Amino acid sequence: MNTNRNNRCGLLIILSSPSGAGKSTLAKRLMTWDPEIRFSVSATTRKSRKGEVDGVDYHFKTHAEFEQLVKTGEMLEHAQVFGNYYGSPKAPVKTAIDAGRDVLFDVDWQGGQQVRASSLGKHVLSIFILPPSIAELERRLKMRGQDSDEVISERMRKSRDEISHWPEYDFVLVNDDLDDTEQRLKTIIAAERMRLSQQPELVEKVRDLNAEFEERT
Repeated sequence: MNTNRNNRCGLLIILSSPSGAGKSTLAKRLMTWDPEIRFSVSATTRKSRKGEVDGVDYHFKTHAEFEQLVKTGEMLEHAQVFGNYYGSPKAPVKTAIDAGRDVLFDVDWQGGQQVRASSLGKHVLSIFILPPSIAELERRLKMRGQDSDEVISERMRKSRDEISHWPEYDFVLVNDDLDDTEQRLKTIIAAERMRLSQQPELVEKVRDLNAEFEERT
């Protein structure tokens, strides 16, 4: 039974940007635009916090379980942060893609490299979001009111390295106007959904067309 309602493969959408460039807001707008787009649920070896649900907030794993997933190639990307592993399990992403559902990844350039190099790399659509200026990036970080001056300074320092990887992405958008950037992002996704590699059923369709030609001869 074909459970793919979209008659296509899902996209593995990577959104990357320096902190403060608008990536999180754009991701939320995308999921409002198309509720079938879902964030990839990461796996982690850190302990669950109060209110967190296994399989919803994270897939909670022991260190041994996580390392086995890495060893057997079942992690699309992973990293170790402050003694704990974090990463993206391949199985639920592949299930979504096979069902024609797009999966959104909020990863940095290093995670993006790993995902593109994975067995699901042909389904990747990678988009980097740039700020209109460094001064505007800093202003946005300060306007959020979430971080201390010290943390903001560290984010600004890190942003230079992150921005240096912009040529590695399929598309790069300058987020100088949020509404305009949202529309451009939607246009890209709509077009990429029609990419030949995302429509495996076209092979059967062309075979049927060729069979019709044979019947006419």
